[in-house]
Amino acid sequence: MSPLTHHARWRGVLGAALLIATPATAQLPPAIAIPPIASADRPNSEKAFSSVEIHERPAPVPIVFNVAPGGSDAGDGSPERPFATLARAQAAVRSVNKTQSVTVRLADGVYRLRAPLRFAVEDGGQAGYVVRWEAAKGAKPILSGGEQVTGWRQADAARDIWMADIPRGADPRQLWVNDRLAHRAAVEAPRRAFAFHDWGIEIVDPAWRFLADLPDQSRLEVENTGFFTDRRARVESIKDGRIVLAQPGWRNNLIGYDTFARPVSGDRARFFIANALAFVRAEGDWWADPAKGKLYYKPRTGERLSESQVIMPRLEALISAAGRPGQALHDLQFARIGFQHTSSLGPSSAEGYASQQSGAYLAGEVANYPADPVRDCSWGCWAFESMRNHWRQQPAAVQVSAAARILFEDCQFAHLGQVALGLGNDASANLSGTKLETRSVEVVRSRFQDLAGGAIMVGGVSTDAHHPSRPDLAVRDIVIRDNTISGVSQVYREQAAILVTYASAAVIVHNDVSDAPYDGIDVGWGWGVNDPGGNTAYMSLNRGYYDQPGNLIYDTPTILRDTVILGNRVHGVKRWFPDGGAIYHLSADPGALIAENHVYDVPGGIGVYLDEGSRYVTVRDNVFDGLGLWVNLNALDGAHPRRTAADNLARGNWHNAGKANGSWSGYANNRLVDNVPVEGPAWPEGARAVIARAGPSR
Repeated sequence: MSPLTHHARWRGVLGAALLIATPATAQLPPAIAIPPIASADRPNSEKAFSSVEIHERPAPVPIVFNVAPGGSDAGDGSPERPFATLARAQAAVRSVNKTQSVTVRLADGVYRLRAPLRFAVEDGGQAGYVVRWEAAKGAKPILSGGEQVTGWRQADAARDIWMADIPRGADPRQLWVNDRLAHRAAVEAPRRAFAFHDWGIEIVDPAWRFLADLPDQSRLEVENTGFFTDRRARVESIKDGRIVLAQPGWRNNLIGYDTFARPVSGDRARFFIANALAFVRAEGDWWADPAKGKLYYKPRTGERLSESQVIMPRLEALISAAGRPGQALHDLQFARIGFQHTSSLGPSSAEGYASQQSGAYLAGEVANYPADPVRDCSWGCWAFESMRNHWRQQPAAVQVSAAARILFEDCQFAHLGQVALGLGNDASANLSGTKLETRSVEVVRSRFQDLAGGAIMVGGVSTDAHHPSRPDLAVRDIVIRDNTISGVSQVYREQAAILVTYASAAVIVHNDVSDAPYDGIDVGWGWGVNDPGGNTAYMSLNRGYYDQPGNLIYDTPTILRDTVILGNRVHGVKRWFPDGGAIYHLSADPGALIAENHVYDVPGGIGVYLDEGSRYVTVRDNVFDGLGLWVNLNALDGAHPRRTAADNLARGNWHNAGKANGSWSGYANNRLVDNVPVEGPAWPEGARAVIARAGPSR
C-alpha cells in the first residue's frame, strides 16, 4: 500500500480524530511496556509491496503528512494540500500513530514558533511504530524562535548607531545579524578599580563613578570570568560609589570556589559591566530598551541594515520532548531540521548566573549563609557544600527527558542563546518539569555552531542523577557520533562543548570539536564525593561536605560507567580559561575508555585532564600535538596519604610537547605505560593512522 493510498484511507477520519485528540489535562491510559523496534522499522522506507510472496513481516510503510509555510491547516497534509503549522501536523500524527508509523515532512522555509513545541507520550511511536519529523528532499527547514527586525533608521550619526522598533517588553539577551551573534554592549573594567562586599561592589577608582549617571541602572549587569567560572549578577542601583546588586544572585556568586570577589586567578580574572546604550561603542554592539520598544545596533563594516537579516529571539526554548514519570516518550526522530534563535532569560533575573561549572549554577536562598562570605567562603565552606546536590542546570533550546529511542540525525543547531541540546537533565532544566529518565538517544551527523552556550549537555547533577531513587530514572545509552561542533559557548564561556555528567554507557565517537573557550569534551561530575566510600578530601573541617544534610557517604557506585570517548578530533579549545582540558574527566567511571583521539592547537593547554576522583579510566593510543601537558592527573596530593584518584592507565599515547603531570605511582595504581614522545611533526605510522581516522566518518 503506497503512502498516497494511506492518505486516501485516513482523510475521511482526520477531521473527527483531531477533534477528540487527547488534551494535556485529560485522563491518560496507563503506562505500557516499550516494545523493541525492528531494525527495518524506519519511516523513510517508503516502498510499495511487490507481488512477490513475503515470508517475513515487512517494515511498516509510514503515513506521510506534509507541511509547508505556504500550506493551510484546512488541508489534509498531502503533498498537494500541505498543512501550514507544526501544531496541526502534530495533531494529525496523534490521530494515527497508534496503528502506523508516521512521517511529518517539512518543506523548505522558516517555521516561526509562537511557543515551544511540546512532544508528550502521545506524540511518539506507539506499539512498535515510529514517528519521524524530517526535511523534504533537498529542503532545509528551520524551526525558529525569533522574529526579523526591520525598519532601521539612524539614531546617532556621529556614533553610527541605528535604531528599530521591537515589541514593548522584549528584552532579549542575544541578537543575530546576518547569521552572526552580535555583541551585547559591555565594557571591560580593571578589577582593581573596585572592591567587593556582600552587599555589592564599591567603586574605588573615581574614573568609574560615571556609572552612577547611567539611566536604567536596574538592567545593568556585572560579569566576571575567573579560572573556570563565568559569573553574572544584575545591578539594582548605583549611588555614592556603591553598586548594589540584586539578591540572592549576588550572595550566591560570593561563596564556593573561583568566586566573583575572590577568583582563583586574582586580578588576572576579567571583569565586565554590561547592558547600557552608552556601551554601544564597537562594531557589532547592540542594546535593547524594552520600556520604549527600541533596539539599537552599531553595524559592522560593510553591513547595510536595509539589506541585512536581523533576528531577535522571542522564545527561551524550541522543543520540549518529554514523557511522564514512569512512562517514557519513545520512538521519535528528527532528521535534517534546523533549530535556531532562542534566548535563555534566567540570568536577567535577580538570580543572575552564579556559575559553578559547565552550565550548572547556584540559585535560591542558602541556609546558614556565612556572615562574611568574602572572607569565610571564597574557598569553600559548609553552607556552600550543603548546596552541591541542589545546583540547577541551564535549560537547553531543545530538551529531551523521560524519553527512549530518540534520534537526531543530520540536524543543525545554530544561533541559539544557551545550551543547544539537553538530554536527560534535571527538572530545573526542562519546561515539562520531568527529569532524567532518558535512554537510547542518538545524535548523529549533526552540526552545532554559533551558540551562546555549549552544544550538548547529558545527565543531571542532583541526587537522583547519580543515585536514582527509581531504576528507570537513570540516563543510559547515549550516542554522540559524527557531529561537527564549532563556535560554541560564546556567551556562557565556562560551558564545555559536550558535557556528560552522570550516564551509563555514553559513547562519544568521531566528532569534530573546535573553537570553544572552555573544554571540548567533559565527562563526569561530583568530584568523587558520590562514589563508594566518598572522597576523603571532602571530609575535612574546611569542606565538611558529609556533615551537611542529604550529603551521604554511599557504599554503592553512581550510574557513571563504561564511557567511551573515541576517535574524536578536538582542537582550538581552551581559548579563555586556564583550567580544564581538551578532554576532561571527573569521578569514578568503571570501564571508561579515552582512545584514538587527535588533540591539537591547544597551546599551553591540557590534552586529557583526569580531575578529582577519576578512577578506572584508560587513556590509550591518542595523539597530542603541541600542548602544555598531554595528560594531567589531579590526585589531590595535599590529601596524601589518602587516595582520591586511583586505578587509571595512560598507555601507548603519542605526544610531541608537554609532559605527563600528576601522581602517577604504584601507590594509587595510576600507571604510565609505553607512551611515545615524538619530535615535532614526525609522527610514526600508528599515530598517523589515528590522525587520519579521527573526526567525523567520511
